[in-house]
Amino acid sequence: MTVNLEVSDGVGTVRLDRPPMNALDIATQDRLLEVAGEITRRDDVRAVVLYGGEKVFAAGADIKEMQDMDHAAMVERSRGLQDAFTAVARIPKPVVAAVTGYALGGGCELALCADIRIAGERAKFGQPEIQLGLIPGAGGTQRLARLLGPAKAKDLIFTGRHVKADEALAIGLADRVVPDEEVYEQARAWAARLAKGPAMALRAAKEAVDTGLEADIDTGLAVERTWFAGLFATEDARGGMRSFAEEGPGKATFR
Repeated sequence: MTVNLEVSDGVGTVRLDRPPMNALDIATQDRLLEVAGEITRRDDVRAVVLYGGEKVFAAGADIKEMQDMDHAAMVERSRGLQDAFTAVARIPKPVVAAVTGYALGGGCELALCADIRIAGERAKFGQPEIQLGLIPGAGGTQRLARLLGPAKAKDLIFTGRHVKADEALAIGLADRVVPDEEVYEQARAWAARLAKGPAMALRAAKEAVDTGLEADIDTGLAVERTWFAGLFATEDARGGMRSFAEEGPGKATFR
């Protein structure tokens, strides 16, 4: 399969496996949708790493496949493309993208679906669709602008230029830059730490932040208030507060 899921100690690694460049063809998009749904349902997956391998994250869509599609075919397919990426973005668990090499076009858009991005020193991000006479179609115009602000997003989308790791870090496209050989290790360590956390509270935090970004502040506060109160019904919250009172901060273990 072009997308594989490996689970160990609460961490699910979603591995893109379509050499040489992990081009995101229709079959891969559909598989991403399937894997995202599986992760959402599985209780043994508590945090997620998106990974393309040691040399490349994903260099974009399969252009050879796309060039044979006309307007009617893409009208039919574009919803499926966006649905696959949206399913990844809506995984109700912490998700980190471990980015090595190129994350271009659909690859950059997939990385944007993660909660944070850990990049190798030789990683390159970009939305080069304009060079094909196109625009990003898997969420790039929306998620990039929300992450970087409209001016920086337009610069990358209008020019189609590649962004090296140091600039990606400076503008907020990457959250951490590490030696290439440490990318997966550090991404997995981040996921493993959160896999031991309170699953429902992490889900609540992610939903509150993401929903609030799409709504006015009153709606966002209502979502936060509902989740905050609701978590008082969980064993994790009761145990966490009891541990804090009896043992001090940072000692709680969660089920």
